[in-house]
Amino acid sequence: MTVRAADDLIDTSSVIVCCGSGGVGKTTTAAVIGLEAARRGRRAVVVTIDPARRLADALGLVDGLASDPQRIDLGRDGLDTESSGELWAMMLDTAATFDGLVRANAESDEQIERILTNPFYRNIAGALSGTQEYMAAETLHALHGDERFDLVVVDTPPSRNALDFLDAPGVLSRFLDHKLFKLLMLPARSGLKVIGTATQPILRAIGRVVGSDVLADSVAFFQAFAGMETGFRERADEVIALIRAPETSFVVVASARHDTIAEAVWFVDQLVDQGVEVTSAIVNRAHPAFGEGTSQDALAASDDAAAAGADDLAALWRNVADLRTLRERELDVIAPLGDVAGDDRVVVLPLLDRDVHDLDGLRTIAGHLFDHPTAER
Repeated sequence: MTVRAADDLIDTSSVIVCCGSGGVGKTTTAAVIGLEAARRGRRAVVVTIDPARRLADALGLVDGLASDPQRIDLGRDGLDTESSGELWAMMLDTAATFDGLVRANAESDEQIERILTNPFYRNIAGALSGTQEYMAAETLHALHGDERFDLVVVDTPPSRNALDFLDAPGVLSRFLDHKLFKLLMLPARSGLKVIGTATQPILRAIGRVVGSDVLADSVAFFQAFAGMETGFRERADEVIALIRAPETSFVVVASARHDTIAEAVWFVDQLVDQGVEVTSAIVNRAHPAFGEGTSQDALAASDDAAAAGADDLAALWRNVADLRTLRERELDVIAPLGDVAGDDRVVVLPLLDRDVHDLDGLRTIAGHLFDHPTAER
C-alpha cells in the first residue's frame, strides 16, 4: 500500500493531527512524523495531550516533557538530519494554558487576579469536562502562530476522546451564547437584581447540592469574567477555522487487528460527517510480506521441492507459506479501512524486531513510512 499520502503530509501541512485508539503506536507515529519533518528541513513541534510518558519515551527523554516546547537534540545516538530542520516536543498543561487565555483576554491586572485566585476557576481550569480538550485546541492554535515552528504535530488521546478535541471550540462558542451564561454575565446592577429575584429559588436549590461556598465562588467567577467573553468566542472561532483549514491534515493510526481497524473506520466516518478529510491512515505492526508472491505460490514451491527430494527446502517454503498467510489475513482485516479512507491513503508498516524508545528507532520507522534508505529492510 502506498506511501504517497504520507509523503504529502510533510510537504503540504502546517498542522497534523494524529488520532487512533490506545496502544496502536499513535504517539510513536506522531514522533516519527515530527522527526521526518525535521529531516526535510522543517521546524516541527510535537505536542501530546496524553499525560502519560509515551511521547517522552518515544523520544528517549528520560526526564520527561515540560509544558513549554523543548528542542530535541537530533545529534543523539549518531543521528544527523543533514538539514537545518528542528524537532521540538511538549506536553499539554491544561491549567497553565487556561491561565494564559485569561491573561490574554482580561482588561486589567485586577481582573486577572480576581479570576486566577477564584476557587471555582481553579477547579474548572483543570477538572471541568471538556476543558482539557479545548485547551489542547488552544495550544494547537498558539503553536501554529509561533514563529519558531512551521509544523505542529498533535498526538491526541484515544480516538473517541479525540472527537472531544475537535468539538471543544464549538462547545465553548455555544456555551458563551447560551441564555444561562448571558444571564450570569448581565451587568452587575441588573444581574444582581435577576439573581436576587427570579433565580433565587434555583440558586438555593443548587446551593444545597454543591454547597453555598461553591455557588458563591461560581457567581463571583462569572461576574469577574465580564467583558472577556468576546475574546474567548473569537479565539474559539479561530481555532475552529484552523482545525478545518486545508493545511490541517488528519492521520488515523491503527494496528492490524479487528478491534483497532473497526475503531479507525468509525473515526474516519465521524471525521467525514464533520466535513474533515482524512489525509492518511497508518497501520502499524503488520507482518512483513516475506518476498514476492502469495501463500499459494509458496505452497507450490514447497510441493516442487518435495517432489525433487529437497525436504529441507520444502520445509522452508512451508514456513514462508505460513508467514504469508498471516500477512494476507491481516490485509483482509485492514481492507475496510481502505474502503472508507481510500486504498491510496493507507500505509502498512511492518512489525519490527525491537521496541522503539529512541531516535534511532523512530528513524527506522520513518524509513518505512516515507520509503527512504534509513529503513532497515
